[in-house]
Amino acid sequence: MFFGCVGLAQAQLRMIPPDAQRGVIRHVQEMIVEIDGTQRRLAPAAQIRDNANRIVMPTAIPPWVIVKYRLDKDGFVLQVWLLTPEEARGE
Repeated sequence: MFFGCVGLAQAQLRMIPPDAQRGVIRHVQEMIVEIDGTQRRLAPAAQIRDNANRIVMPTAIPPWVIVKYRLDKDGFVLQVWLLTPEEARGE
């Protein structure tokens, strides 16, 4: 019971940096995603978090989902947050 509460608390506390950009993403192949119509490579250390804040593999990205993302200094996708419906609406 306690562990379930901890998981819920962590999901509620996720912080998406204010400089994260908004976009629509889909997985293309291997380490390639498409964001707003532009194909981008994932950084070697990329982290993709689902709407429960769990780290997921690129192949687990639902097609055409709204996200916030950050790029590294080389333009590779470094961090992705799949947005909840509330986050997507800006609530």
